[in-house]
Amino acid sequence: MNRSPQQPVNSPFSAASSAQDVLAGLDLSGTHAVVTGGTSGLGRETVRALVAAGARVVVPARRPESAPAGCEVVPMDLADLGSVRAAAARIAELLPRIDLLMAVAGVMATPGRRVGPGWESQLAVNHFGHFALACALYPLLAAAPDGARVVVNSSAGHALTEFRWQDPHFGAGYDKWLAYGQAKTANSLFAVHLDALARADGVRAFTLHPGRIITGLQREMTLREQVERGWVDERGTVIGAGFKSPSQGAATGLWAATSPLLAGHGGLYLEDCEVARPAAPGTPMDDGGVHAHAVDPEAAARLWELSLAATGAPPLPRPAP
Repeated sequence: MNRSPQQPVNSPFSAASSAQDVLAGLDLSGTHAVVTGGTSGLGRETVRALVAAGARVVVPARRPESAPAGCEVVPMDLADLGSVRAAAARIAELLPRIDLLMAVAGVMATPGRRVGPGWESQLAVNHFGHFALACALYPLLAAAPDGARVVVNSSAGHALTEFRWQDPHFGAGYDKWLAYGQAKTANSLFAVHLDALARADGVRAFTLHPGRIITGLQREMTLREQVERGWVDERGTVIGAGFKSPSQGAATGLWAATSPLLAGHGGLYLEDCEVARPAAPGTPMDDGGVHAHAVDPEAAARLWELSLAATGAPPLPRPAP
């Protein structure tokens, strides 16, 4: 029986750790980072922490005016592949290389929308946009002399569904939570195959569940929905058990980006600043861990080919046999 690569690495951090805890004492001067979603929520906390540690941070954003101080901003809309390509070209003008690419931006449980050539919007924004951006920026990642890391925010929501190969764009009827779950499974599979293709160039990829956090991610859910789920009270105050602060939510991504314990590793799903354990089939998403369908190498390779065809992104070099 094969041993799962999802094995802990004895991290000194935990679910309670903050962004500041993870980066304490680290000097990231000379590090070039690109962070999507850097204008709000976990992305904003990520940018603040990286800038405070000395990194040069570029934020591709739909609302450039909302970016935190100390970063550089490039206009970009993940739902528009032309905008993604233009942003990648501008980033290539700004940076000689990329040491960290952090795909933090995302949408959740949105009403049914079509973007681009008729794509379901959650899959388009959460996955296709980031896929196209990473492929366009790959030469800058491969140029990092000490290796680069790509960190992709997934979610425990991946447990809701495998990738829907027969109907990824919900032509047979839309379900906002299944659409979210599919997009989060896609985020994880993307990191798995990116790591397989890119490790020969010193580029390693990780995916993660940041935890339960109330941020702008819930902006398209009503207060009533959030109350009924036990997340907040009638005043919008967080009351749900196990919820993290935005800084704690950003911690796992920053740990993935910087921890020496992950050197030589990649293609892993992380949570609470540690490598997540495999989840037993059928267990609910709130029990934690990663379900096999979200880290399956064959599904990851299949999704990669589907994404290349859909986005027209440049293919990465194939690894040597």
